[in-house]
Amino acid sequence: MNRNVIYWSLQIFGWLTYVVISYFLNQLNNKNNKGLFFTLGFVFVIGLAYSGLYRVWIKRNNWSSLNLVQLIPRSIASSIIIGILFHLSLITFLHYSGINRYSTDIQGNILPVISWITIFLIWSLIYFAFHFFENYRNEEIKNLRLLVVQNEAEINKIKSQLNPHFLFNSMNSIKALVTENPDKAKRSITKLSNILRNTLQLGEKKEILLEEELKLVKDYVDLEQNRYEERLKFSSRIDSESLHFKVPPMIVQTLVENAIKHGIANLPHGGSIELYTKNKDSGLYIEVKNTGNLSMNSGGTGLGIEHTKQRLNLLYGSDSEFQIYEKNNEVIASLTIRKDGNKNNDN
Repeated sequence: MNRNVIYWSLQIFGWLTYVVISYFLNQLNNKNNKGLFFTLGFVFVIGLAYSGLYRVWIKRNNWSSLNLVQLIPRSIASSIIIGILFHLSLITFLHYSGINRYSTDIQGNILPVISWITIFLIWSLIYFAFHFFENYRNEEIKNLRLLVVQNEAEINKIKSQLNPHFLFNSMNSIKALVTENPDKAKRSITKLSNILRNTLQLGEKKEILLEEELKLVKDYVDLEQNRYEERLKFSSRIDSESLHFKVPPMIVQTLVENAIKHGIANLPHGGSIELYTKNKDSGLYIEVKNTGNLSMNSGGTGLGIEHTKQRLNLLYGSDSEFQIYEKNNEVIASLTIRKDGNKNNDN
């Protein structure tokens, strides 16, 4: 709805409420009703006029952007001036309409003036409170939009770093096979092209079904098993109920790649990797376990793991959890995406 329509609707409602209350109070006090309707009608009209002019003055001088220290004295001074002018307008109307003669009694005019000043002070309080709330809300919306843009940029930056990271590792795997086993190298190139085609088809998607992600993981593991042969043993336990959950593209593949690069590759006799997924507490739980220990990688857990943490945090915040730790000569990387996190990021 147009802001001017809202403003004038509230103005009319406010002054009409004041007029109605004044009428009933007058009735309860059994005061003289001579000219009461005309008086209250005039109060309603000049109330709209003075508050409307006051609003124009506020907007022209951009008072809504002032802080409280600047705004409070201006509001008090304006309310005093408008209250006095309002009372002068009212007694002039009453005098010339014959409803009530003008009184020169200063004491008799003080209380009405204070009353009008108070009303315009209350008007100022409501007006500026509304604008402060609206400005606060607009600023929050602006900040949220900025945060979304920043998150999108950060996610795209991470994805742009992840894809070359994955590609270079895969090309190194194929390179090792070219001279040793050309046939396997050809098959590996075919699998790599499948992987690249699938990743390109993902486009700018934030999430894909876990089922799609696991197909990508299978192609990647097949590609790496051509290189490591018997040194790499891979197994999986996939909960069928977990396949409908959505995950960021290549996030499981990154965990598997990390397990191979920083685990299996550093073991002379190789080792095993186990992938486990579970629909847990109405959320998704994924675990990648590999033979080895964290100390084998002196440089940390790798770029891919850091990107995984960042992506989960950006997409799900507190609705996700990531851990990587060592237990019984195995490195375990686990991530949890709670149900709310999946709901909030549906494509």
